[in-house]
Amino acid sequence: MTPSPDAPSRPETGRTASADVPSVADPIVAAATTPSQQFAARSGRAPGGGAGRLLRGLWSNLWRLWFFVTVLVLWWVLSADSTSTFFPPLRDIAQSLYDTWIAGEARSDLWSSLRHFAVGYTIAGVLGVAVGALLWKFQRIGHAVSPVLYFIYVIPTAALLPAIVAIMGIGSSMKITIIVLAAIWPTMLNTLDGMRGIEPLRLDTARVLHMSPLATVRSIVLPGAMPQIMAGLRHSLQIGVIMMVVSELIASREGIGFFILEAQQRFAITEMWTGIIVLAVVGSILTFLFIAVERVVLAWYIGARAVEQKG
Repeated sequence: MTPSPDAPSRPETGRTASADVPSVADPIVAAATTPSQQFAARSGRAPGGGAGRLLRGLWSNLWRLWFFVTVLVLWWVLSADSTSTFFPPLRDIAQSLYDTWIAGEARSDLWSSLRHFAVGYTIAGVLGVAVGALLWKFQRIGHAVSPVLYFIYVIPTAALLPAIVAIMGIGSSMKITIIVLAAIWPTMLNTLDGMRGIEPLRLDTARVLHMSPLATVRSIVLPGAMPQIMAGLRHSLQIGVIMMVVSELIASREGIGFFILEAQQRFAITEMWTGIIVLAVVGSILTFLFIAVERVVLAWYIGARAVEQKG
């Protein structure tokens, strides 16, 4: 029987789907109901420019500053008539903050801390993802070294500081090493757990479709593990800031931590409080920036979750 020319043609059976375009049967792609959402789920990007999403991510977190502003107002009012040596009025701290950190020479301590943190955190993030991926790829090696890794992981990095100072001395390399040794673990372990959690069916489908290793990593492995990788990077950021200060408090001649300790030893309590405030501001800004970047990187994931919850 000859098929009608108006009848829909059957799909060709000898053809293979593109290795770079996941099937709509994929749960995340299927959860997207509009073409733009499906494109976002397939490509790992949400509709709209990256700069726009970054600005929206920053703006969505600004409203949380109301609590911070409220605390500052209460601190200013309640400390206005303070005569305590250890809790000076906030107006005195604010004046010292300007004189020391904006118009003074303490800016060099700020840049020193930021430089060491940036280098250490970047190295920890890259190595953490790379080592976690290698342990996932070579599972036998991963299972063999896991007990050793977890044994090292439970050792507080601060306990290793005396040994590291004895080996490396006091300098930038020591501070960066401390940050890397402490911050690498959350990223590495989260990367490993995230990749282990990828459904085997997806990897089998990639092999059936003859996807290249690079396409498999780009389209399946990284999107599947990225939420946990970002969670690990956020934890690493917090640990990195902590160890940055610890290394400067114990063995350093520069940095925010050194400034705080040196001011306390000189009994310059007002200056000590300025260092603590600067440290809090730096940590808050780094966290807000990370959250904004996280919203951009995980835009497809956040959108898919929102669609699933609405459905």
